[in-house]
Amino acid sequence: MINKIFIAIDTNSKRKARSIISQSKTKNFKIGYKFGLEFLNSKNGRNFISKLKSKIIFVDLKLNDIPNTMSSAMIALKDLNINYLTVHISSGLKALKQVKKVSGKTKIVGVTILTSLDNEDLKSIGHKRSLKEIVMIQAKLASKAKLDAIVCSPREVKFVKKFFKKEIITPGIRISSKLNDQKRVMTPKSAFKQGSDWLVIGRDLTKGNIKSNFKKLSDHLS
Repeated sequence: MINKIFIAIDTNSKRKARSIISQSKTKNFKIGYKFGLEFLNSKNGRNFISKLKSKIIFVDLKLNDIPNTMSSAMIALKDLNINYLTVHISSGLKALKQVKKVSGKTKIVGVTILTSLDNEDLKSIGHKRSLKEIVMIQAKLASKAKLDAIVCSPREVKFVKKFFKKEIITPGIRISSKLNDQKRVMTPKSAFKQGSDWLVIGRDLTKGNIKSNFKKLSDHLS
């Protein structure tokens, strides 16, 4: 089975985004493109995405608001023909169900705990449960809301799969040893072994020579 990779287009430059897309054509992987807040909030970002054809588009906005605002945002994005859209599971069951109800062909992806956080961070913002307990509760909630996919750290995939039976997308993937701003990370090979369906990889693929970086990724997975 071919491995599936979302390339994180972490830029506000159309030229850079176009370059990443053109250089990442490969038969070795199934490729999708993840656009986040930086690109969507840039002057020409939305227009750029609206013109992409025959690409798997993952819009990572991590919606987290009252139910009506979240579902209205989903409706407002429909002209982009998005394949995947992220929402925070912490927005609650009613909001998740309402977004799912109006999502049409867009897959709604529930975000658990960001990979930049650990137990100490959660304690500092008032959580009394452990990170693992919170992610488990969120996985159950995503299942109850009938979401299409879930985002979690590769370290939580095995127990998330016990409660959520659809696609699992994992950021925090590192080919190199650099952690950057993430804490709960794993190598691509290990993440796929855990049961990840899609890996999200940004700088390790897009910084420097993209074709050479893909070769490193292929070598790592072989």
